[in-house]
Amino acid sequence: MFARSATLKALPRAGRSFATQAVRFAPRVAAAAAPTSSPLSRRKVSSSSTAAADNKEAPFAAVREDIQIPYPDETEYKPGELGHSTDGPDVDVGRHTRRTLASFSMTDKVCVVTGAGRGLGNLMARTFAESGSNAIAILDLDENLAKEAANDLVQWFEEHGQAKKGEIKCIGIGCDVANEESVKASFKQVVDTFGRVDSLVTAAGIVENFVATEYPGDRFRKLMAINVEGSFYCAREAAKDMMRRDAAGTIVLIGSMSGACVNIPQPQTPYNASKAAVRHMASSLAVEWAQKNIRVNCISPGYMATALTRVILDRDPELRDAWVNLTPMARLGEPEDLKGACIYLASDASAFTTGADIRVDGGYTLT
Repeated sequence: MFARSATLKALPRAGRSFATQAVRFAPRVAAAAAPTSSPLSRRKVSSSSTAAADNKEAPFAAVREDIQIPYPDETEYKPGELGHSTDGPDVDVGRHTRRTLASFSMTDKVCVVTGAGRGLGNLMARTFAESGSNAIAILDLDENLAKEAANDLVQWFEEHGQAKKGEIKCIGIGCDVANEESVKASFKQVVDTFGRVDSLVTAAGIVENFVATEYPGDRFRKLMAINVEGSFYCAREAAKDMMRRDAAGTIVLIGSMSGACVNIPQPQTPYNASKAAVRHMASSLAVEWAQKNIRVNCISPGYMATALTRVILDRDPELRDAWVNLTPMARLGEPEDLKGACIYLASDASAFTTGADIRVDGGYTLT
């Protein structure tokens, strides 16, 4: 068993709005040898089982009840911020010139991504284009943002020599995933445009943090409606089209490591519950639709440096440090860290994989 030491070292990341920080791990030592004060204990984040004795205010695995994180207002995002790099040394996009596994290709696949105006959804839509798809639908609550993201995707691949003029068709659709009729209308538009749906990724979701006793009921219902109902409505509409054509298809629900663990130090019981529901929804739908040749899987990201989390962490640098310190790989995940898992589950490379939950969390849920 290992405990996190109090030694921190800044590791700046090019092209990012904040620096992640690394921690080193050391064998757990006896209580008598433990330091009485450390950067972790001063932040009220426990580094070993002796922390409760050292810090009466912060018992081991304590939740900080002073943390309240409402979902950011649209004005808090930086203009044009997608939440991932599209230029510079972080971007590694290009046609393969060497042998590679053909089953990872998304060529001739119609791909739909929800919540893709920015953030992880936007990255996944671009990843489908990078992997060969020429028919992509970007769904987002903000219709203008969805259309803008669709145009930007096509323009980027054409300007960077990754696609010929007119080779990629990407449409942006305004869709409220929490509204059943809006979801039905959006998927009808996709089918009317491209003729079918081959692969769906449900990246639309929100997160808010309030202690359970103070969590507003209207916010709780909104969170569940978007994260849980929205995932179900979209998965159902995609599956109905696949069944209509008696065709194989893939559905990737975006869960969270929070669906399999309880995060500290911030309180987020409703969010955790919503993502646990998404994870089990994937398992249940996978079994129900297995003989229809529709595979349903889940990706559970850890703490990722998205546009959303940057807004949250800019408000609270101490929370950022806590997230990093509690992750064994000692950094926040980059959105690009999810690209491989997304393509694996969406492509034929995972032809015998269904009901799986791939955690991409830097080891957080292992400790």
